[in-house]
Amino acid sequence: MGNEARHHDEQRIERIFSADRRTLPPDGGPHFNRLIFATSPYLLQHADNPVEWYPWGEDAFARARAEDRPVFLSIGYATCHWCHVMAAESFDDDEVAAVLNREYVPVKVDREERPDIDDTFMRVAQMMNGSGGWPLTIIMTPGRQPFFAATYIPRRSRGGMPGLIDLLEKIAEVWRQRRDVVRQNCSAIMDALSRFNSVRPAAAEDEAPLHGARQQLADIYDKEFGGFGGAPKFPMAMNLSFLLRYGQRYGDGEAVAMATDTLTAMAQGGIWDHLGGGFHRYTVDGRWLVPHFEKMLYDQALCTLALVEAAQVTGNSVFRELAKETCGFVLRELSAPAGGFYSALDADSEGREGACYLWTPAQVRDILGVADGELFCRLYAVTARGNFEGANVLHLPLAPDAFARDEGVDPLRLQEKIAQWHILLLEARERRPRPFRDEKIITGWNGLMIAALARTFLICGDELLLEGAERAVRRVCIDLRTPAGRLVRSCHRGEASGPGFLEDYAFFIRGLLELHEATLDPRHLALARSLAHDMLRLFGDSGGGLFDTGSDAETILVRGKGALDGAIPSGNAMAASVLIRLGRITGDGVFEEAGRGIIRAFLAGAARQPAAHIHLLCALGELLADPFEVVIAAATRPHAVRELLCILGGRLIPGLVLMEREENAPAREGGGGGSIARVCAGRVCLPPVTAPEGLEEILARHIIRPVRPG
Repeated sequence: MGNEARHHDEQRIERIFSADRRTLPPDGGPHFNRLIFATSPYLLQHADNPVEWYPWGEDAFARARAEDRPVFLSIGYATCHWCHVMAAESFDDDEVAAVLNREYVPVKVDREERPDIDDTFMRVAQMMNGSGGWPLTIIMTPGRQPFFAATYIPRRSRGGMPGLIDLLEKIAEVWRQRRDVVRQNCSAIMDALSRFNSVRPAAAEDEAPLHGARQQLADIYDKEFGGFGGAPKFPMAMNLSFLLRYGQRYGDGEAVAMATDTLTAMAQGGIWDHLGGGFHRYTVDGRWLVPHFEKMLYDQALCTLALVEAAQVTGNSVFRELAKETCGFVLRELSAPAGGFYSALDADSEGREGACYLWTPAQVRDILGVADGELFCRLYAVTARGNFEGANVLHLPLAPDAFARDEGVDPLRLQEKIAQWHILLLEARERRPRPFRDEKIITGWNGLMIAALARTFLICGDELLLEGAERAVRRVCIDLRTPAGRLVRSCHRGEASGPGFLEDYAFFIRGLLELHEATLDPRHLALARSLAHDMLRLFGDSGGGLFDTGSDAETILVRGKGALDGAIPSGNAMAASVLIRLGRITGDGVFEEAGRGIIRAFLAGAARQPAAHIHLLCALGELLADPFEVVIAAATRPHAVRELLCILGGRLIPGLVLMEREENAPAREGGGGGSIARVCAGRVCLPPVTAPEGLEEILARHIIRPVRPG
């Protein structure tokens, strides 16, 4: 895309985002459609399409009923590359728009703003086609019953795929002339959805599913490149966290090695942004080389948590530094001025995928000079041929220390050079056109990032991480919580969306609990406790497990309830985990029993498909672990409390229950003789801790790091 075209596109987006909606008619007027009134950046990107889009809502379905038309539903998100492709090819095309506007009622949904709609219809797509993805295309009756599902559809027929116009006209003909076929499809799909949501609670919980998951992950583990399966290859950070926890619990060095070798391969590959930090969403190959360049907030949070746990389990400082760098990227690139974190960075800039991140040897030499430029190009495999569309995704075929040995360069001097090169190249890169940033703030994703920042703070001590987490909590409480205390899903430019979902409550509570462990601030625990009560009230079900949507929210076809993980943990799995932790910290048995009930509701399914229920099995591991109780005396001096918390944060401690209580023998100002903490481990209470070093000694005895095999 040339400068003129890029400038035009930027002007278009700014015109949409800055339009004075108060002056526009309900249909958007001659220059816009109804999406101009949306809060979602993704919907706003489509607000000037010639397609007469509706947002999801009764107005669209009322028109469909009145005119006996099917509804064309398109689901995507603002940083989705193939969503952009389909938009440019089809939704900006007058001929496609004419067919859609004549034969259908077109509806657009942001999957990140409405995960309930997306989850429901993605399940439909998987039932009908065996797979799904985005953009997701659904055609349904005015009664909201789906009968056709697809993902990306090209504008014109190619490679055996029918073009969109041909497809739309054929389906419209079936709708008019063969309504019986439509009804049969709808009936079969609705029956399957109803069966999918049924649960049969298990009578008890045991360790067998944990061992089953470990074996299943080993079976799909890529021994050559790390990770799971082939191309495309996703981080699957939840798998890594499970393996680290399993390895810690059972002394299984091989499980730990699967996780740490994967993290090392990712950090050397192109999925990691070597200049700016942060992880891209996935790689199109199985070697972690060429990424799909978008960066999602939830990936940064989940990968950071896995890196922290790798550092805790192994003691390897490389993982700690990678966690810190990932958090640094989020604080720099995804932080909102008023606190909280934006959702994502697009894959595209200048109309090309990855344009912001690619390098040629000439560009590197121009910035670093010939000698350093050549050394950089050898280190990061930057070649004239390139590895992506004639340019290069930076990656490390060899770790820097090994490269230094091969080159006969002093490793410390090379590290100094690398740091300097990164500064210079990043400065140059930041002068390039930047990818679009989705500035929607999502409650649940912020909860995950708060947790990641708090955990990383404990292993590196950087106060900026703690400050970022605290600011995010305040932002959620101000802009993502109603006066009555109900969490909402998201906000954008000061406008809030609809009610929050189970995952929003569970993930935000997780962030509050991690902040409590990092600070012992009683406000975080109190808010977590209050929200947990709300979560059980809004999402509870006497039949077992929690619903994904609240009792005060819209039901899409059926009220969903599940524990399958996707790109993020399932809401039920995270809810189980936080309820167990909260129950043990507060001593409130209602919470722990509710967490146990969620696990039992889905345990039979987890036993059949353990790798699809990884986070539920992490929660099971927490439930089965003997509590490791640490009570810090409330009168302990602040600097000693901080030291104790950092010591605890340096280890992955199964069953950790951290509390602050009034103790009978608080530490004296002189620093000797008094108890500053007590520990109960393995169902035995140990002698009081009178100095931070005493806690370190207890952990060294009771929390054994697994030995890596071979």
